[in-house]
Amino acid sequence: MSIRCTVESAFFIAWSCLEKSGELGPPDESANVILDAIEAQLRTGERRQLMLANRAIDIYRAHAAKSDNAGKPEARLG
Repeated sequence: MSIRCTVESAFFIAWSCLEKSGELGPPDESANVILDAIEAQLRTGERRQLMLANRAIDIYRAHAAKSDNAGKPEARLG
């Protein structure tokens, strides 16, 4: 299977999962985060579609959580 097909399949898996779970944010930003995550893994030699997709989902979720917390003031104790 070509790299292009691998990337397309991994992207589709990750996108579909996030869309079905309601976690998908703005399309452009979401696509960029997912593709960047897949590309980074490809540079390390990873070629398994499900691994690429699962790690991209994890990275996307971390990115979304970080973005959500960026706009909230910190709670201070004491």
